[in-house]
Amino acid sequence: QVQLFESGGEWMQPGGSLRLSCVAPGRALRDYTMAWFRQSPGKDREFVAAIKRGSHMTSYKNSLKGRFTISRDNAANTLNLQMMRLTPDDTAVYYCAASTRGLITSSLADDEQYDYWGQGTQVTVSA
Repeated sequence: QVQLFESGGEWMQPGGSLRLSCVAPGRALRDYTMAWFRQSPGKDREFVAAIKRGSHMTSYKNSLKGRFTISRDNAANTLNLQMMRLTPDDTAVYYCAASTRGLITSSLADDEQYDYWGQGTQVTVSA
């Protein structure tokens, strides 16, 4: 069992930046394919970004490329999501997810490929 804990979500005004983090006590995140998903009220959960197991290869939701950056700090054993130029459309609960599989790029956005999920952290973007 892998327990994931997200942090960093808060209220932010449009145009601002936030950095989300995810930790898994007792587990080496580099051994898992890691991802961020988000869910807004009334909408389905959607893929945000992923980083492959054992590498720093990343994948993003197309519309978020250039604004969001996923990274894994192996020394700190932390998964991060740097979010810039936030808009109200970024308001959502953000979830960290881990897969024991070495996923191919085309599968990274499929939430059914992920075995473990955090409880989520709320990001609210408003004036």
